[in-house]
Amino acid sequence: MAKGFGDEDDVQQQIETTIEDEVRRARGALPSGESLSHCEECGQPIPEARRKVLPGVRLCVGCQEAHDRETGPGRLYNRRGSKDSQLR
Repeated sequence: MAKGFGDEDDVQQQIETTIEDEVRRARGALPSGESLSHCEECGQPIPEARRKVLPGVRLCVGCQEAHDRETGPGRLYNRRGSKDSQLR
C-alpha cells in the first residue's frame, strides 16, 4: 500500500529542522556587544533599563518599532516549510 509523500518520521524531522532554523535565525538577529546610550537613528537617549535588558541595543523603542514594521513579517516566513516549495 502506498504511503504518500513520506512517513511520520520524515514529517517530524522536517518540523524539527524548521524549528532549529528559526531559533538559529532569531538568535543571530539579537544585538550583542555594548549598548549605545543614544539611538543611532534619531539621537534620543536610550533608557538604561532597555540597555540592561537588551545588551547591544542600538535603537530607541520608537525607531525599533519602525524598523520592525519595515522588515515586516515577510522575513519570518519559512519558504522551505511551505507546500509550494515541496511541490516544485
